[in-house]
Amino acid sequence: DDRLNRVDSKEWRDMLYSVCFMHSVVQERRKFGPVGWCIPYEFNQSDLEASLTFLEKHFFTSQSGVNWPTVKYMICEVQYGGRITDDFDRVLFNTFGNTWLRPEIFEEKFEFVPTSHGGFSYTIPDSEDIGGYRSVIEQYPNHDSPEIFGLHLNADLTFGTKEAMYILDTIMDTQPKESGGSGTGKTREETVYDKAEELLKMMPDGFKDEEVRVRIRKRPKAELEYVLGTKNPGKVDGFSIPLNVFLYQEIQRLQGVIHNVRSTLEGLKQAINGEIIMTPELQNALNSVFDARPPRHWFIDPSGAEIAWSLPSLALWFNGLLDREKQLSAWLATTRPTSYWMTGFFNPQGFLTAMRQEVTRRHKAQKWALDDMVVISSVTDFDDVRKVKKAPEEGVYIHGLYLEGCSFDQKTKMLTESNPKELFTPLPVLHVSAATSSLARKHYEGNQYYDCPCYTKPRRTDLGYVFKVKLITPKAVPPEHWVLRGVALLCSTD
Repeated sequence: DDRLNRVDSKEWRDMLYSVCFMHSVVQERRKFGPVGWCIPYEFNQSDLEASLTFLEKHFFTSQSGVNWPTVKYMICEVQYGGRITDDFDRVLFNTFGNTWLRPEIFEEKFEFVPTSHGGFSYTIPDSEDIGGYRSVIEQYPNHDSPEIFGLHLNADLTFGTKEAMYILDTIMDTQPKESGGSGTGKTREETVYDKAEELLKMMPDGFKDEEVRVRIRKRPKAELEYVLGTKNPGKVDGFSIPLNVFLYQEIQRLQGVIHNVRSTLEGLKQAINGEIIMTPELQNALNSVFDARPPRHWFIDPSGAEIAWSLPSLALWFNGLLDREKQLSAWLATTRPTSYWMTGFFNPQGFLTAMRQEVTRRHKAQKWALDDMVVISSVTDFDDVRKVKKAPEEGVYIHGLYLEGCSFDQKTKMLTESNPKELFTPLPVLHVSAATSSLARKHYEGNQYYDCPCYTKPRRTDLGYVFKVKLITPKAVPPEHWVLRGVALLCSTD
């Protein structure tokens, strides 16, 4: 009540309420996981107090009314922004600031979020004492619609799934680990032994380094002509071509994973038979395989660094291994794929960098410089990768990406709201290439775009960030709408 009466003006009370409302929203938005914030920041009371103290001084010292750019900068970039480390989270918080820290909040009919489903209307109370504000707040619904946080209604399903998975994981972690029946009449050890045998039968043979080097050095003539853009290029060392170097690096890393998996499965069989000692690593692997999870050391090394893809179940993880081996083996044995499954790469950023280098070299005559090259993209008409019969003239086709937070209209090639209960939407095949900065600006002329971040997995961190894809948004829907929706592209939904 003391804070409310420090400045005797309606504008002060409205501004005070708006900042407090924004503070509550950005705190509670964390419960939706990565679609809410990439990193769950610990915004607290001290951030709010510092912001309100600044506002109070601003009202006393400003002679010409509220200086909105100053207010937004101090609150979004300094007081709260000092905690924010992710670039896309910073854009999100600034979007909240642009939406709720503006002159329109002083208007009588202002609503924080116009709800599209006839829900509760969140407005600024017209009161001069704390009692009036409390009576309005007490009328708020017990369960807030995700729309008040800027999210789609499907975010409730995301939150429920996240909570359910946490409970199930806790149950799995706390169940007894003693040797005993698993409901099939077999002991834990027998069940794991059979599973190890089954997986070993499906294991790919792997790659021999000398054979791989020979195949990369001598690429098919048609592939060299396509890559270099010239007929009869003559004798060319395959290792002088960027994407071939990338292929070799990917094969080396996959071979390490294959060796790791095979040695673990063989070690489990031997330890269960009593031929070798059951080490702590093998014991952890046994527990994981019995729980149908991939052993931790298959994708996390002793230092804590990620060395392979992480998926929640053993079946998904092992299928990922087979799919990755299949893509790289086919590329090595025959020629480049017409469309790349980018999810299957350890280093997708390296893949795009190699593509940029190749495009730059093809324009050597125009004196294109790699430093001036930027990635450009456009969504194709191919809604199924099997329809892609040949590679693009320049750049690459990428498939296997999913949109989270919205859907995609194939007819208009624009972003649209998600369908009910549809958390992820497959994106049609994406054409990714490179161009100089000036040509890139021309490429994106005439439409309104949302800068959509692409991540390797649902957990959105800098480690999983790949690149930014510009997706067309309807003229009536500003890009800020999709920022609040938490829209992103994912290589994997698991």
